[in-house]
Amino acid sequence: MDPLTRFGSRAQAYAAFRPSYPREAIDAALRDLGEPRDLIIADVGAGTGISARLLAERGAAVIAVEPNPRMRAAAEQHPRVRWLDGTAEKTGLEDASVDVVVTCQAFHWFATLEVMREFRRIARLRAALLQYERDERDSFTAAYGDVVRTYAADDTEGLRARALVAFAAFPSARVTRTGHAATQRLDREGLLGRAASSSYLPSTGVAADALRKDLNELFDRYESHGMVRLVTVTLVLTADWRA
Repeated sequence: MDPLTRFGSRAQAYAAFRPSYPREAIDAALRDLGEPRDLIIADVGAGTGISARLLAERGAAVIAVEPNPRMRAAAEQHPRVRWLDGTAEKTGLEDASVDVVVTCQAFHWFATLEVMREFRRIARLRAALLQYERDERDSFTAAYGDVVRTYAADDTEGLRARALVAFAAFPSARVTRTGHAATQRLDREGLLGRAASSSYLPSTGVAADALRKDLNELFDRYESHGMVRLVTVTLVLTADWRA
């Protein structure tokens, strides 16, 4: 599926059920850059604006770059977030027009040298990648991971792993990496919605029905007081080139 369009039918589920990012992960992306209110940040592959709003709430001026119109339409608006129809390869931004470029849960769709050169062209100081992954040391999270792997229609999870390696080799930059734990509490609807937001899991047909059945059984097995806990680690990689 085309990365530019594959989330169109998932936009509402993405906006409603995807997790936020832990405060410490945002801190790591912005560390040593001074007051956030003095920063202009491009959020590339901004989706429905989850990360863009977090950055804007710190006081930064955010340009949310997102090519999918249905994802942009599903975004909750924020007065410090300006939306731009653009791609990672061609953001539409001027040279050195932002202080930082971030990409949150999106870099695996465009992890190329061309994109990294575009990031370097538009950002004066830094590029930052934020990417959350399941922490399968937790028993429920491991069981959810087993269900995901059973029904995955493509190698999106492999793409994410390779994207981390690609960003770690960001050309002519100093790259650092940190990890930040978080927990997403989900009721039954939330668990089904979380899976529905994943573009590599089936949404219609026999396979989708089987996926929902397995998720309902998983919820029944692990729920406590009507909730389950999905444990993640948000990886933050920063590439710096300022003097």
